[in-house]
Amino acid sequence: MLEYVEKLTLRPWDMVEGDVARLREAGFSDAAILDINQVTGYYAFVNRLADGLGVELEAIHRTEK
Repeated sequence: MLEYVEKLTLRPWDMVEGDVARLREAGFSDAAILDINQVTGYYAFVNRLADGLGVELEAIHRTEK
């Protein structure tokens, strides 16, 4: 599942039917695969909105170097 999520997040243009087939082979139902896809897409959407609007992380989430 995490390989699917990483690929969908970083290289969505490379997704193929085989990616979904591997999730099914691992025991995920179609409903679970839809949930995985929707949650991944939602987080990408929200992060792009925040980045596009210049939203800053709360202090608790920032890493100081």
